[in-house]
Amino acid sequence: MHLRTKNVKLHSHRNQRVMAERKIIHIDMDAFFASVEQLDNPELRGLPVIVGGDPAGRGVVAACSYEARRFGIHSAMSCARARRLCPQARFVRPRKERYREISGRIMDIFRGYANKIEPLSIDEAFLDVTTNLKNIPSATWTAHAIRRDIYTTIGLTASAGVSCNKFLAKIASDMNKPDGLTVITPKQALPFLRSLPIRKFYGVGRVTEQRMLAMGINTGADLLRYSRQELVNRFGKSGNFFYDVVRGNDNRPVCPRQGRKSIGSEVTLQEDLADREQMLTILARIASRVAGTLAEKKLSAATLIVKIRYSDFVTITRSRTLPTRFSTDEEMMAVVPGLLATTEAGTKKVRLLGLTATNLCSCNRHTPRQLQLPFPEHPQAGTARERSIFSQQSTLRHV
Repeated sequence: MHLRTKNVKLHSHRNQRVMAERKIIHIDMDAFFASVEQLDNPELRGLPVIVGGDPAGRGVVAACSYEARRFGIHSAMSCARARRLCPQARFVRPRKERYREISGRIMDIFRGYANKIEPLSIDEAFLDVTTNLKNIPSATWTAHAIRRDIYTTIGLTASAGVSCNKFLAKIASDMNKPDGLTVITPKQALPFLRSLPIRKFYGVGRVTEQRMLAMGINTGADLLRYSRQELVNRFGKSGNFFYDVVRGNDNRPVCPRQGRKSIGSEVTLQEDLADREQMLTILARIASRVAGTLAEKKLSAATLIVKIRYSDFVTITRSRTLPTRFSTDEEMMAVVPGLLATTEAGTKKVRLLGLTATNLCSCNRHTPRQLQLPFPEHPQAGTARERSIFSQQSTLRHV
């Protein structure tokens, strides 16, 4: 493994004292799912590997190796298109349990260095190493040591970003991939942010980027010209975030997660669907799966999210926070039709449906709860065609 450090040689004199107090590392595994497949099957090493569904069907790319990315392949792309871009690609089905096993081993390595660890997903996390468990004086040395341990004990590479806050560490980890390390010191932070293209700002998606470009915001320096109120007027609460981070102000702590934040299930349909009644039948079955997991984990939720991906791959969500907590599929299906009615589903064909329950907490089955009226009936089993549409691989997501 090559340990490469890329220092951003920039200078600034503002906010340095405050920023220098914290040492934050963001670790991001390199092409995690595909790298695990290459680790377990040496024949795949050096080849374009795509983890996802059936390229002859309606599968979607879950992850791909860097060799595959050179052909323009990326996650959420249809596997059929990925095969057209790279006919020689090797397609493998996801192995969620194996990825979770490896992720657990990586988190164990993190726990040897820091008490404050905030996983963002199965393959990335923030670590606050202001005071680290091995008494290493440098955050950069600590990041080197963590990456070395991951490689020597597991055989995978990781990229790391080191800085004085979470925002900068997250951006830094993506700058020298794969198998790289980027350090942004407090002195370098503000000049770095001024020169950073707006699309590189964490939290700026495609839609927000287009809105900012229309406002003449191409870099952090352009963003600095706008007042807090102007940004709030344009971007709501996110305006406060953009105003602060471009000035190097990000005091968010590294917060260890206490259990799951959401439980959901989604399904990619075997054919695009335009009939809302059939969608509701499918969503009822998804709700049953989510309810089963809530019951297994003895959890209840306050917010329900419907996810829809249209045939043109545009993905939208609709959510509702209920006045009383819920845990059953009947309670979810009392809300789903109203959420579905706020979308273009039916007018536009749909290729993916999903439900997520969030704002979770432990529930006591003996605690009385207010039931919602009217009591919904169980959806019918559906026609043979509906059962055929539904009978394919689904993904249970734990966020």
